[in-house]
Amino acid sequence: MPGTAPTHVRCDSREAALRAIESGKIAVVEDHALMAGLPIVAVVEATGVPGTAAAVAESAIAAGYHVAMATKEAEVVVGPVLARRAKVAGVVHTVVDGDQPSLLIGLIARPRLLGLTVVAAGKSTEADYILDAERGTVTAWGRTIAVERYDWRLDDLSAHEDRRITSLATKTVPDLCEMTIVANHTDLAPDCPELHGPVARTVELPSLFRPKAEGGLLERSGVVDVFTCLRRPDEISFAGGVFVVVEAPDPTTGRVLASKGIPASDDGRYLLLHNPVHLLGVEALASLYSAVYLGRSTGGSDVRQRFDLVAHTTRAFASDEQLMIGERHQIPDLAPMIMPHCADEPGVPIPYYLAAGGRIVRPLDAGHLLTFADVESDATSALYSLRRET
Repeated sequence: MPGTAPTHVRCDSREAALRAIESGKIAVVEDHALMAGLPIVAVVEATGVPGTAAAVAESAIAAGYHVAMATKEAEVVVGPVLARRAKVAGVVHTVVDGDQPSLLIGLIARPRLLGLTVVAAGKSTEADYILDAERGTVTAWGRTIAVERYDWRLDDLSAHEDRRITSLATKTVPDLCEMTIVANHTDLAPDCPELHGPVARTVELPSLFRPKAEGGLLERSGVVDVFTCLRRPDEISFAGGVFVVVEAPDPTTGRVLASKGIPASDDGRYLLLHNPVHLLGVEALASLYSAVYLGRSTGGSDVRQRFDLVAHTTRAFASDEQLMIGERHQIPDLAPMIMPHCADEPGVPIPYYLAAGGRIVRPLDAGHLLTFADVESDATSALYSLRRET
């Protein structure tokens, strides 16, 4: 309204920010260092830039503020270090509800509280495969592809591979990034470095994400993975949702639960628990409430760098090429993988987002696993310095 005093005030000093806050206004500062000493309790880090995100979280913890970390590209590299620093400082470092890692970690905790074994936990990829059988098309990522035949029923284990269309993405870098975060916050692990990532209907998940010996995809129990949801145009989307496959305590219990509408494997032994939606930043308040009022993260209670998101080259690289983040948070011509964490040394794989912005220092062949010795990164950045503490 004309004449109404502004609610946002741009401040170039800590004193100006303090005056703005004391007068009931929102202080806007360009330098996160100016946050120190202000009468605030928690910081939601949402810059989306890995190096900046690490610096904001580091300074907020040092100032005695709780931190809710929204930039997963920083969390996957140094989240455990920040969690450890926060614990020492007597504050909470947390991932945020509204994003899949936090929601999935909470979903994993529920069946475990009930004594159920978690066989697999994961999320759907960002775009469903929408099959319009009448038109003979599959739509994903805003693109529609004509198909002569597309299997709707999963008649055998290999059929999910036949559903992939090479020109339509399935797994993406953010998918593997988020599953690495979940692995670092839980005791779950990837079954394979690239994840299985089947194209599947929601009701098929209990049959796919079970041990191979029982007709599934998995070499072991207790894994993280992703899938691309296959659905009709009139069915609810799963894009952005999370799921857990649990083992029923006995066949009778499994069959009873399946009779109540819970998707199950054909023998009733494996059951699907899922949340097909997330509310983006609206849900971040739940993580803030947990940190500020309960003193708990909505992530794991034992956060460790168990795994790293790394990459191998998909083409040859020349010296002096720079690795820049492009669309969908990915570095072109690098394929992501999840591998067990190793102490950072020249021959050890470099974390994906620690390599971002770096320069290739020697010629590399296609298929090369990118290491610290291959990339010159900004060693003065907060992301790099925090990483040294892993």
